[in-house]
Amino acid sequence: MKSSDLIERLRLRMRLRFDPENGKIWFGEHRMLLLHTHAFGALRKELFDSLGTERARGLLARMGFASGRKDAELVKKLVGDDTLEEIFLAGREMHMLEGMVKATKLRSDINIDSGTFNGTFRWDSSWEAESHVQLFGVGDEHACWSQIGYASGYASAFMNRFVVFKETQCTACGADHCLIEGRLAEDWNDPAYLSYFSPDNIVAELKELKQEVADLRATLRKHRDPGSLIGVSVGFREAFNLLSQAAATTINVLLLGETGVGKERFARWLHENGPRANKPFIAVNCSAIPHDLIESELFGVTKGAYTGAEQSRPGRFERANGGTLFLDEIGDMSQAAQVKLLRVLQTGEVERLGDENVRKVDVRLVAATNVDLQRAIVEGRFRADLYYRLATFPVVIPPLRERPADLSLLIDSLIEKNSQRYQKKVRGVTDRAREMLAQHSWPGNIRELENVIERGVLLVPNGGYIEINHLFAIVPQSMAEGMNLAGNGCLADKSDRAREELYEQLLEEDFDFELHEQKLLKLALKKAEGNFTHAARMLGITRRQLSYRCSRHQIDAPSHDDQ
Repeated sequence: MKSSDLIERLRLRMRLRFDPENGKIWFGEHRMLLLHTHAFGALRKELFDSLGTERARGLLARMGFASGRKDAELVKKLVGDDTLEEIFLAGREMHMLEGMVKATKLRSDINIDSGTFNGTFRWDSSWEAESHVQLFGVGDEHACWSQIGYASGYASAFMNRFVVFKETQCTACGADHCLIEGRLAEDWNDPAYLSYFSPDNIVAELKELKQEVADLRATLRKHRDPGSLIGVSVGFREAFNLLSQAAATTINVLLLGETGVGKERFARWLHENGPRANKPFIAVNCSAIPHDLIESELFGVTKGAYTGAEQSRPGRFERANGGTLFLDEIGDMSQAAQVKLLRVLQTGEVERLGDENVRKVDVRLVAATNVDLQRAIVEGRFRADLYYRLATFPVVIPPLRERPADLSLLIDSLIEKNSQRYQKKVRGVTDRAREMLAQHSWPGNIRELENVIERGVLLVPNGGYIEINHLFAIVPQSMAEGMNLAGNGCLADKSDRAREELYEQLLEEDFDFELHEQKLLKLALKKAEGNFTHAARMLGITRRQLSYRCSRHQIDAPSHDDQ
């Protein structure tokens, strides 16, 4: 093996980190799983039994395709300075690192500039072929469908073109090893085979069935669509169910909740799903308007009523006539404005400032606040009679930290929204970044999440995954401690840092790879007390590879070895 190959393996393997205390395995920022091949083989058999051979093959190929494409993105980041072919061939190490198969290149012709791709590889110890033989026996059909999909997805990610591998020889058919050949999809001239990589018709059938079920449910019971309101958590559902009951009526609603929980979104949904949906929806932030102007904004003004009133204009109540008026942060309203608001609610009449005429208004009022109004009443900051008028139908919207089940839904929705806004294709969020977002307390609630995701979409490369450093310029210390991160969003695992520092020191000057490899081999044999099998396991190589290296370095095998 060339020195560069060994360095490549070390570079990939050091990214694999086991975290058994928290039940996780990480490869870079992505969470991995360690599964029994027997369990996965049983699932594979169930797919063939339930879906049939053709659909099972397609599903396995597409599943492998997605996995291969994901690994290709990881490898590009880790070995991005090498040539295209070297980066592509690092996929063999990924394939072996994940325990799928031992891959050996027989032939490859890769040129991204000219758009050519041809490659032949040998596979040994294919887990999928072994599992297939155990469950179905040796037959006439090739078996490595998920691995073929993996190789195709991996190659397609590098070429930025659709590359497809086909198995030409398989141990499930009695051969002593598997052979695969890869080409650009159009070079195969085999539509039937390429159809395995296209979405199956079963998807359309399931969608049709899903729609029929949805229509049936809608017929059996009236159910309002949450629309732009996103959530499945208990707290969200309780708030939404209350809102749904109020939607068909004209009752005044008081929305309670912390800043940023989405009170205006709830108010808009209430309006759009009520009997006034085709009438105006007028929103006013009471805390954003100076106290001396709030009355003119709400009730209107007559020309000359005060200095600067150069023309008459209607207030928000008149503009919302027949529709809905949303008063946000009503707890910050002045005492004088509270008195006039109470009168309008009692009489349904409004007087513009400087005008003696009254105007009838028909307005549904939805108020919102993050202030404890009952405490404000005790402290003399809010009128009790106005509170009872407003609080006819209170709805409490829970903060985001109490809605963990909704976080992923909100993240995906915001990514889709901002991707359209910035005209970018974003594949999603890395597992590590998503876990970090899940551990944040979100003091700014959904508004804070919106800002964080918008930043992530803006910074992520087109076609990439949002990572930790895309979300925050500086990761908050509390989040860094909870996720074992450095302040810049990098992994802060001490063993990883120590290895990086060691490699840097070795490469500073007079580095002799052969000498270091020789010393490493001797040390491993010493620690294993001469047992080649145990020493090979320490080094992450096979016993045969260890024997070859020892022979090349003229390291004698101890006489008490387990040969």
